[in-house]
Amino acid sequence: MRFSEIPNQAPVKQLLRQSVQRQHVAHAQLFRGSEGGAALALALAYAQYLNCEARTPEAEDSCGHCPACTKTAKLAHPDLNFIVPVTTTKTVTKDAVSSKFMAEWRSFVLDNPYQGLNDWMQHIGAENKQGNISKEEAVQILKLVSLKAFEARFKIVILWLPELMHPAAANAVLKLLEEPPPATIFLLVANAPEQLLPTIISRVQPVVVRPFSEDDITNYLHTQHHVPEAKARQVAQLADGSLGAALASRDSNADNDYFEFFRDWMRMCFNYGSKAGDILKKSEEFQKLGRENQKELLAYSLGLVRKVLLFGIDPKFVPHLAGSEQQFVIGFAKFVTPRNADLLTKELTDAHYHIERNANPRMVFVDSSLRLGSQLRLAQA
Repeated sequence: MRFSEIPNQAPVKQLLRQSVQRQHVAHAQLFRGSEGGAALALALAYAQYLNCEARTPEAEDSCGHCPACTKTAKLAHPDLNFIVPVTTTKTVTKDAVSSKFMAEWRSFVLDNPYQGLNDWMQHIGAENKQGNISKEEAVQILKLVSLKAFEARFKIVILWLPELMHPAAANAVLKLLEEPPPATIFLLVANAPEQLLPTIISRVQPVVVRPFSEDDITNYLHTQHHVPEAKARQVAQLADGSLGAALASRDSNADNDYFEFFRDWMRMCFNYGSKAGDILKKSEEFQKLGRENQKELLAYSLGLVRKVLLFGIDPKFVPHLAGSEQQFVIGFAKFVTPRNADLLTKELTDAHYHIERNANPRMVFVDSSLRLGSQLRLAQA
């Protein structure tokens, strides 16, 4: 991947280029950005720029055609290595480590480098399991960096979502950051860097990656994927800075599926006294979504509650909503007010936390439904 393939992000690209041009390349860097953002893409472009064989001292980008660039672009360079969250699947039934999923990883990233963890888990057939960088990976990491670079100037190790490392893997990485092997560069790509060990954070150079702007996403969809400009703008407005979400929703109604679930759920919550049976039935539907989709649904719900609150304060704060969402938001705004918005947000955030910690999905859903119902009624008291 080349820098020119990534929409905008000009300040970060310039920072990365200058680190190479001034020969101030840190051996460990932390690309911190939101899911669906440019962090992984920038790390890939930086890796290609670092090892480009035809790059001139003041070059703005990798050449894209030398042997190193060609191999890196295909994610097939022997000195470009990846550590990613994985789990056991039907094809990998034990000892799940990154090296067993490299074919899947290449196809996943080459198709779209802006995808998130849930997309990756679905790609490898993880079903309802959550991925992590396991303790078995610690041995693999140490073996990986014990070898010298085969062809390139630098051996580059990209750790995608290092916040999901098992403590043993985290300690192995920490040891390598404290005593870095020669000519080896670690690029950590994190969505939640606050979950990393403080000692790891203290040993990496931060690279802050901002979410894409609405214009960035609109222009990218229109010019690169030939989406009509009006539709591209609509998708960008709903993507909340995530190019991954925009690419996923441009030809699908995935968000509408979540919207319909949320709309029906809120109606049940408000009338929980007479809808207890419906809530129990809905909890079964929630459970069947699988853990990653459950977390996505709750994250979507949080975003929609925020839109409802802003719309209630001033419709200008939410300039565009899909037709079905807009009709719902207009009616639901009277139930989400400054009086209960924080409490509604807390209930949904707590539910997301408990699902992430492997709590029983049905119990979480039913409990949250009762609590949300109480908060919705508070606005009418």
